Amino acid sequence: MDFIVKLYQPFFDLHNWQTVITTPNDWLIILSLIIMECLLSVDNSIVLAAQAHSLPQRKQQEEALFYGIWGAFIFRFLVIGIGTYLINLEWIKILGSLYLLYMAFNFFHSKITNSHKKIKLFRIKGLSPLLQVIISIEFTDIMFSLDSVLTLIAISNNPVIILIGSIVGIIAMRGVAEVIMTLMNKIPELEPMAYVLITFIAVKLFLTIPAINIEIPNTIFTLVLAVAFIVTFIIHFWRKKRAR
Repeated sequence: MDFIVKLYQPFFDLHNWQTVITTPNDWLIILSLIIMECLLSVDNSIVLAAQAHSLPQRKQQEEALFYGIWGAFIFRFLVIGIGTYLINLEWIKILGSLYLLYMAFNFFHSKITNSHKKIKLFRIKGLSPLLQVIISIEFTDIMFSLDSVLTLIAISNNPVIILIGSIVGIIAMRGVAEVIMTLMNKIPELEPMAYVLITFIAVKLFLTIPAINIEIPNTIFTLVLAVAFIVTFIIHFWRKKRAR
């Protein structure tokens, strides 16, 4: 019990919240986390919207998404608390960085080979359609969000910063999913850019293991994020101009 209290105590530390809220640099990190959450959760939003849309009534669709959002909040809270503890262990850092590198490799490999694995969504017999969709949404959100949670924890080890960035990212994804999907359809280079950033985050995480002990400041990551967006837009408009 003491371990659990110690694990989640930073979430209820008012001084920690005050420090985060009043520090401009922390807000830059939070903004970076929100952007990464949005970029990595587009597929998640599409699948969740499709699941909710399978219900016949508009009210049921809204209820399914409402409970789905609250389930996502609770899951993020639990995983971030455990994750911020585990991420300080050397072997977890190594495994985490390798997994992030695998994510990036798998994405670019699937793009090059033109192969995409489809995730099959399960159905539960004996339950009402609404409850079935809610449970399916929760399971799918957990399945999709593990990657993004690991990425956020690799960027910052402050659970309050991660929680704020993650929650705002979830709300943003549910509220502006169509805008982000439209933007990514118009600028497809944004998707590979996200995985280039994940590669950078993987290296950043790996360098923090005690044997190397190199800490890349989060301000540098924010700068890398800004440069990545600028370069992405330049490449997009250059390719568009060349295609004319």
